[in-house]
Amino acid sequence: MPANLTPEYRAAEQQFKRASTPDEKLAALRLMLAKIPKHKGTEKLQAGIKSRIARANTEVNRQSKRKGFAVHVEKEGAAQIVIVGPPNAGKSQLVATLTGVEVEVAPYPYTTQRPLPAMMRYEDVPFQLVDLPPVCAVHTESWVSSIVRTADAALLVVDLSSANVLEQTEEVLATLEASKVKLVREGIETDPVASVALKQCRLVGTKSDLAEAAGAREVLEELYGERFGISAVSGGTGESTDELRETVFRMLRLVRVYAKPPHEEVDMTKPFVLREGSTLSAFANLVHYDFAECLKFARLWGHGKFEGQRVNRDYVLSDRDVIELHV
Repeated sequence: MPANLTPEYRAAEQQFKRASTPDEKLAALRLMLAKIPKHKGTEKLQAGIKSRIARANTEVNRQSKRKGFAVHVEKEGAAQIVIVGPPNAGKSQLVATLTGVEVEVAPYPYTTQRPLPAMMRYEDVPFQLVDLPPVCAVHTESWVSSIVRTADAALLVVDLSSANVLEQTEEVLATLEASKVKLVREGIETDPVASVALKQCRLVGTKSDLAEAAGAREVLEELYGERFGISAVSGGTGESTDELRETVFRMLRLVRVYAKPPHEEVDMTKPFVLREGSTLSAFANLVHYDFAECLKFARLWGHGKFEGQRVNRDYVLSDRDVIELHV
């Protein structure tokens, strides 16, 4: 069976070939495993990559005993969003509010020392949030930039009540750029294997319920509004957190598609999630790896279209489409 390797996988493979250090090789191998299509035609390739990851991980651990450890967070859900920010910005409180998962929250810096993943839901779509240790010039864990590099997006969280919010924001951006990760506005094409990784980001100001937050938000809006877009929320009260969930969904440019088995009711609680611009062929391949080749036709419901109308392989999917595949 042909492997049908994607351009994203080929790019990750090239990154591995260019890698010169154990850390770079390990990061590239993990990216290869994340990007390789998952079907029978790639089972041997997947096994080979996993074996190389194990060997590379051993080498990294052996060489990095004096400088720390390598860290990786396995992706789950529709997308992985990393939470970055300066010390005491309210990141952990925000993650706890958005996900309902109890995390350690304390009024002193560096409470978070390891990546803490938790699942956030927007309607019927799960997203993985990853709370990271603080990013600042004084000390940033060496592995933080590699996790940001391979994530799907980032939320840059800052404290609207802090008198140093502008300096802290610039310090986070500069520290990440020194590690060759640049945060950019949503919608900009990103490439995790580039020498400088562009990562789409939303600026999130916390503690919006405090009196001093309004002025800081206006200043941030003026300086960074065009660059990132800004959301103001309160992790403590939950203010505007529902809007932030929707903003994340829109930022990632995703569509939900529901599979309807022939002659059966559709399950509207478990969508397949794809990128905007994906076609019917991509959806068929996601449902089952050989459906794209065997597909005879499909029927479409939703959006005021003629219910049950036939669509071809090149049909571009819309959010909340209901598709019935016939193979």
